[in-house]
Amino acid sequence: MSAASQAERAVLEEEFKWLLKEEVHAVLKQLKDILKEASRRFSMPAAGVESQLKQENFILGSSTMDQVKGVLTLQGEALTQADINLKIAKSNQVMHFAFRDDKQWKMQQIQDARNHVNQALQLLNSRDETYHFKTGAEVNKLMDAVMMQLTRARNRLTTPASMTLPELASSGLIKMFAPPMPGDLMVNFYINLSKLCLTVYQLHVLQPSTTKNFKPAGSSVLHNPGAMFEINNTKFEVSHVHKVECVVPWLNDTLVFFTISLQLCQQLKDKISVFSSYWNYGPF
Repeated sequence: MSAASQAERAVLEEEFKWLLKEEVHAVLKQLKDILKEASRRFSMPAAGVESQLKQENFILGSSTMDQVKGVLTLQGEALTQADINLKIAKSNQVMHFAFRDDKQWKMQQIQDARNHVNQALQLLNSRDETYHFKTGAEVNKLMDAVMMQLTRARNRLTTPASMTLPELASSGLIKMFAPPMPGDLMVNFYINLSKLCLTVYQLHVLQPSTTKNFKPAGSSVLHNPGAMFEINNTKFEVSHVHKVECVVPWLNDTLVFFTISLQLCQQLKDKISVFSSYWNYGPF
């Protein structure tokens, strides 16, 4: 090895040591600060009451001729109230439903996303500023684990669960309301990106004479009119679908925090790979 290449290698080794000792911890601190802010968004305290989560009301906007209107109340991961008015197309009758006072519906997507953020924070907190990273591979392993939790958190908010219509019918949501929902209505709540969505399905019973072409629908986030299913030996068809939604600003904030954090993790991995490409061996 020439003197020049030896000198170059020595400089690279010193830069790499500085990266492991200083820059890695600077990035970890940035990540912790961002994810603490993200975690705080999931549990904003009520004004003047630190022990109680803030309640927020959201007005449902409709894209289907205002046949569904309502207000949803979100408190952290719990939907504590849903006040819904549904205009029945044929009769112009308006039906009103609200959650029973003793009921609230847990938004599992929000709870799961929060748990993944907290797991990412635990991983970062396991390496405080006194910890000495010895290899780039060690840093990459930590970044991969953090990125996996952040990707899972983001996916929970961007990918609502697919459900079959029988699963939806037996989910327990229908029992949340007073007065009770009639048998020809079903509802579903879910998160899609930064939106809280409500879908109302109007159903009609298929008569035995019309069930020759019965084909049960598969699993989906949103079922279309014409979808069929069977429950308790009765066959139903979806006649109308009404989807309304409202934007939850703090969910948008958390998605931005996830994107920034994932970029920071990837940038650190890229810097390490630049150094690693100089060596085909060794602990780099």
